[in-house]
Amino acid sequence: MGEGSGGGPVTLGVWPTPVEAAPRLARALGLGAGDLWVKRDDLTGLGGGGNKVRKLEWTCGEAVAGGATVLVTTGAPQSNHARLTAAAGARLGLDVVLVLSGEPGGSASGNIALDGLFGARVVWAGRTDGAGLAARAERVTDELRQGGAVPALIPFGGSSAVGARGYVTCGRELLAQVPDFSTVVTAVGSGGTMAGLVAALGSDRVLGVHCGAVPDPAATVAALASALDPLDPPDPLNPLDPPEPVAPESLRIRLDQVGAGYSELTEPVMRALLLAARTEGLVLDPIYTGRALAGLAAAVQDGTLTPGSPTVLLHSGGLPGLFGHPATLARSEAEIAGRDGR
Repeated sequence: MGEGSGGGPVTLGVWPTPVEAAPRLARALGLGAGDLWVKRDDLTGLGGGGNKVRKLEWTCGEAVAGGATVLVTTGAPQSNHARLTAAAGARLGLDVVLVLSGEPGGSASGNIALDGLFGARVVWAGRTDGAGLAARAERVTDELRQGGAVPALIPFGGSSAVGARGYVTCGRELLAQVPDFSTVVTAVGSGGTMAGLVAALGSDRVLGVHCGAVPDPAATVAALASALDPLDPPDPLNPLDPPEPVAPESLRIRLDQVGAGYSELTEPVMRALLLAARTEGLVLDPIYTGRALAGLAAAVQDGTLTPGSPTVLLHSGGLPGLFGHPATLARSEAEIAGRDGR
């Protein structure tokens, strides 16, 4: 689609992303060899890839349609969304300002290195909560406007009713690629990915795994999903009636993989990273996709997911963040040392 045409999406990614069978991982988890597929949304093309590209096509489309000259967004230092907003700005010829929590020099994240490579300016907000970060972004946006720029404030994680439309489209891709799947498992960060999938597929076919990014994931996802019409973007092949508002209690979200907090590595997640890497050569990250697979493994163990029911793991990307996660790097190096010592 044309840039900003009618406020619709710009083109930033390569679609559809592939779906790959994962028979060795499936067997290791206790599923049948034909029960597990991986939806490769790490292979979206732009800026190192990841799920945020689908959302940015819509939020950036809205910004371009409004005449924006600069994109502003928020996040943690390792934010995949911030990294891909910086890449989207470069692709679209827009300046980018990232308002990040923390202090200069306080993060060795792989994403920070890429933010600089893409030409983004970083404003450090210090130690603050989500409300404080949002308030600082509003002030930055006002300052840019007073300086003659036309800023567009992209929401945290790209998760708004506009951005979540990208995952309505993803849900449709899945239906075409694996029509008989029973459950898609996704990490839940800022909520837009799960919300779009729920709008496209219904609550029963989506299992979220909370990563600790928001205080109330069910309420966050329900609010976003309730604002989505499965016909928007229109799909003449699926003439569904608009859904009833989504109740938080209707959502399937596991809360058991957060551990000590959003940025902390847990043992189940480390086991999931090793299992994916050693069975399929599949690299996950410790914040999102590692938690998603750890939640999938726990769901098999407790009988929520059973052999014979085709399951899809949504690989939402995040690889650059792994290279700036000290605990994961240390554990990986210890694995090498342990093998060398045998």
